[in-house]
Amino acid sequence: MGEFMTELNAEHARRAIVEHTGRLAEAAAVAGPGAAVPTTPEWTIADLVEHVGQTEHWVAEMIERRITDPMQLPTEMAALPADSGEWRAWLSESAQRVVSACSDDALDAPVFNAAGDERSGTRFWLASVLNEAVVHGFDAANAANRPTAIDADIAAALISNHLRMLTSPTWEMRRAESAHALRGTGQTLQWLATDTADDTGAWFVERLPDGARWRPGTQQADVTVTGPAGSLLLTMTRRLPLTDRGATDLSVDGDTGLVQHWLDNTAHVAD
Repeated sequence: MGEFMTELNAEHARRAIVEHTGRLAEAAAVAGPGAAVPTTPEWTIADLVEHVGQTEHWVAEMIERRITDPMQLPTEMAALPADSGEWRAWLSESAQRVVSACSDDALDAPVFNAAGDERSGTRFWLASVLNEAVVHGFDAANAANRPTAIDADIAAALISNHLRMLTSPTWEMRRAESAHALRGTGQTLQWLATDTADDTGAWFVERLPDGARWRPGTQQADVTVTGPAGSLLLTMTRRLPLTDRGATDLSVDGDTGLVQHWLDNTAHVAD
């Protein structure tokens, strides 16, 4: 598995995609197609369902066809069923298709990796789809006033994936404003999970003149954010506020302004 994701194997990731996509479908049915989604203010539940299902089908097609050239990426998107009563089955189909495409045999096959990092394309997309299912699953649950549970190891894997995206070779090309804002002169941030196994829930970030860098582990930092991995993930993806004690169970030790600036300028929010 290499450093694909923090202490998470591909089979676990595949199961979690199916599980969280199913939870999203259940929450969508409760909320209703036209319901607003507070954590993605421009979207309705219908938009959310369409986005996740289309993304899963699109990624599945890319991996099935072993596409390596970004100029050859699929252009046709799967159609959202007009009848919302069919959405649960449609999302189940999209989730099953993408996890089947991300089989063990495909994990190291040549596939386009949009981050341009050291991961194989399939491993990159498996992490990306898992992120979509988990974070947008939270969006749907929030819209439906339903509780959300994210396993600590899943959340930890997605925090690592999130930081990989923000520091990837292609980030500055795609999100130049974000990449430039995250530069610094040696400021350091640390994220510590309280509910993961030893050494799998610590992330150290250094903001340098040529860009941000991160590595697993702990070190002395200008600010440390501590709490359950799921809360860390939802805060880093801007689903939960950093300092509202009524909405989050995180503690911040050090320069709160430094970590708030980081959050304000990290554009990767599961899109």
